[in-house]
Amino acid sequence: MAVQTKTDTFAALRDCFATDLAALIGDQSQRGATPNAFLDLVEEVRDVLAASSIGNWQDASEELDSAVTYLTDALTSPDGDQPSLLAWARTYLRDAIETAG
Repeated sequence: MAVQTKTDTFAALRDCFATDLAALIGDQSQRGATPNAFLDLVEEVRDVLAASSIGNWQDASEELDSAVTYLTDALTSPDGDQPSLLAWARTYLRDAIETAG
């Protein structure tokens, strides 16, 4: 049951943020529906924005770096810790998209 909950929660985050994240780097390709595929997208966007000379993109990259940490921890943490970790990840994802935009 715990694995399904994590998958469902990551699916919700992916559905909410994947399109906006991919748009930041002009990526139109379809990504997998797994938590790891979403995490890969967040890492790719983080790396592209970090390589930019645009200040707000670099700031957004730092926000995404924090999101990656929380998403990774949520995948490997005890189930009781998952809601708070994913809440933090969601906050950093939202802030990164606003900052980059």
